Amino acid sequence: MKLLLAILFFIIGVSQFAHSQTFELKGEVKDQYQEPVAFASVFLVTAKDSVLAKGTSADENGAFLFTDIKEGLYFLKASYVGQVSNDLAIEIIKDTKIGAIIIEQQAEQLNEVTVTSNKPVVKREVDRIVFNVENTVISQNSSWDILRQTPGVIMMNDELKVRNQATTIYINDRKVQLSSEEVKSLLENYQGENIKSVEVIHNPPASYDAEGGSILNIVTSKNVSVGYKGNVNAGYTQGVFPKYNFGTSHFYKTKRLNVNASYNYTPKKEFKNTLSNTNFMDITGITSVWDTDFDQIIRTNTHSAGVSVDYEFNDKNTLSLTSNAQYQPKKDADFFQETTIKNASGVLDSLFTTNSFLSEQKHNVSGDLTFKHQFKDQGNLTVNAHYTNFDLDRNQDVNSDYFQPNGSFLRDFNFSTIADQQIEIKTAQIDYTDYLGSVFFETGVKGSFIDSESRLDYFLENDGTEFISNLSDDYTYDERVYAGYFSLSKDWEKWSIKTGLRVEQTESSGVSVNVSSINDLDYFELFPSFYILHNINDNHSLSFDYSRKLERPRYEDLNPFRTYINERTFEEGNPNLTPSFSHNFNLNYTLNQEYYFDFYYRDNGRYISTLTFQDNDNFVLRDITQNVLESNSYGFDFTYGKSITNNWYLYSYISLFHEEESFIALQSNEYSYKNKFNGAYIDLTNYFTLSKDGSFKGELGLVFLSGWLQGSYIQEETTNLTLGLRKSFFNNRAVLSVSANDLLGKYNGYVSSKYLNQDNRYLVVPETQYVKFGFTYNFGNFRLEDNQRDIDKIERERLD
Repeated sequence: MKLLLAILFFIIGVSQFAHSQTFELKGEVKDQYQEPVAFASVFLVTAKDSVLAKGTSADENGAFLFTDIKEGLYFLKASYVGQVSNDLAIEIIKDTKIGAIIIEQQAEQLNEVTVTSNKPVVKREVDRIVFNVENTVISQNSSWDILRQTPGVIMMNDELKVRNQATTIYINDRKVQLSSEEVKSLLENYQGENIKSVEVIHNPPASYDAEGGSILNIVTSKNVSVGYKGNVNAGYTQGVFPKYNFGTSHFYKTKRLNVNASYNYTPKKEFKNTLSNTNFMDITGITSVWDTDFDQIIRTNTHSAGVSVDYEFNDKNTLSLTSNAQYQPKKDADFFQETTIKNASGVLDSLFTTNSFLSEQKHNVSGDLTFKHQFKDQGNLTVNAHYTNFDLDRNQDVNSDYFQPNGSFLRDFNFSTIADQQIEIKTAQIDYTDYLGSVFFETGVKGSFIDSESRLDYFLENDGTEFISNLSDDYTYDERVYAGYFSLSKDWEKWSIKTGLRVEQTESSGVSVNVSSINDLDYFELFPSFYILHNINDNHSLSFDYSRKLERPRYEDLNPFRTYINERTFEEGNPNLTPSFSHNFNLNYTLNQEYYFDFYYRDNGRYISTLTFQDNDNFVLRDITQNVLESNSYGFDFTYGKSITNNWYLYSYISLFHEEESFIALQSNEYSYKNKFNGAYIDLTNYFTLSKDGSFKGELGLVFLSGWLQGSYIQEETTNLTLGLRKSFFNNRAVLSVSANDLLGKYNGYVSSKYLNQDNRYLVVPETQYVKFGFTYNFGNFRLEDNQRDIDKIERERLD
């Protein structure tokens, strides 16, 4: 750790010395309305022969910086999405700061509606794809809809995925620390008009934690006016049961102080049905057939609140505090299961029913404190500290009754469990960014400290209450991670290159009282990354990137607890899980900034997968998390978006992929088995403008998935047809929406596992067929940009 700090401050010192030897030029890019033009390209050419001397991109605030400029006369110009500024003559004889260079956004008159752009613009940068949607035909959809049609993004079971893996959502580089279900709810109520662009980062660079996969970063529009704004929103969804959500947020901004406060309440009652079939067997074939009909009714009440405070001491120093709290005082679940047992000839042997009641309570409180200092030469130093406290209590009662084929009672089996888990996360981080001549430089160090304690008590309830020690456990897990990184990037006229290296030292210890085991890990790992982009000409570009990544086990997966459906069907954690390491390669070709061809390959290493095994001797079905022996995937993605007419935008995305996993078949003499699948994903979504003023929008979407690999299972094909309408009133102060999902009833498909002595499958049918109504009303100066953000900590992600 001391060595990393020494390297950091040495490089900062070298950087400051380098700046003293050169001239610099800085300024801003704005449009004719004095709004910043984020990520505009800025060029400095010699006045004598118009040779390009320097080139760079503005940041999200429109600010740019040139360094290491020789004395002389130059022309300065900027461009963005086909719009170019006038040349500005400038003489460099000392460090110079200009006001703003103006790019006039040309408006086009269409059917009495003035728009600045009629279709979303996709721009490939060296380490990410930027999908610009501001003022486009789809900008008035919800944020969730915009993410769904972002190039390279697919949706599976209401979860967003990139390259067939789960992705992480950020808003303005702040991670949205919610479950996939809560993320969907949040973004469905977050207006698309607030979004400037969506960044798709397939291989996050060294400044991000080595743990994690792809990132979707939502960049919101900027407006620096002072004042107050707020909104109230409500939603109603009719599925099997009605569901509601209520929320409000308030934002107040002065010259120095920004304050944001929000609160949401979600009472929910859900229904889920699962049909399953298991063929138990021996060396002669099938011996027993179990068919199960499993109903779940789940009731939850969830409160979530957040407060963000920013204070600017001056133009160079800012202090920010973010605090989020989620409290779920009630989660009750009633489970009812009926299982019929037949022999190999199909004759009914017996049946049993299981009634189960689960009660859960949890809270999740976090705080994040950040200080940012901007140096005179535009270098930035950021210091961050974070704390999370997570507490979960769960009780379960399970009662099974067994009957003969004629319905007469045979016996019963009853048990209960009491479980609790407490987790504390603490992190500290320092980051520094600056220019070394014309090279942009990033570096930083981070320490994270995690302490987790889990307990499970199992009680047999057949004849009184009896504590069963061998099915109970106390488990503690401690983890320490020390990390440091640096990253260098440079842009030329047709080339962009970025490279970086992250180093992480991890020390962890897991102790299980029941099995008297200690799992200690101590490893030092390097995580390099490299990106290169070549713009061959205005119509063609090529890019390539590589990174090595890490996946650590989730805290819940390390916990040896069992969650029971009945005494013969349960899922359990695995305290012996180890981290997995992956190598990720991407090759991309862009044609005319409209056609995107992406080829990828991932060596997922000993990927952490949830596998299901049937015990044919004891008639038990269990889910267990396990490190596979090896895993890899590769594929081809094609994306194309087109404005068919002024009022109709068609988005299309096609993905062809191959996935495979080799794992130890625990119930098949520990044989090594490879599960593999070739699949296709097709998304065709139509966005319609149904009124001249653009206040009435419509959407019709069709998604087809040929199948999917899920650990030891293969999912069958599914199809989802959706329809949505959205109407805004009172100059967008009020918004009313209605949407329908799974109109064909084919959103859910069977998943099957059939190999060696394993033969089982199931169909899960949650409330995917529904109609949803939403209403939002904005008041105050509602066009203000707020400082709402979620805490960006990879360690919290493993709480889910």
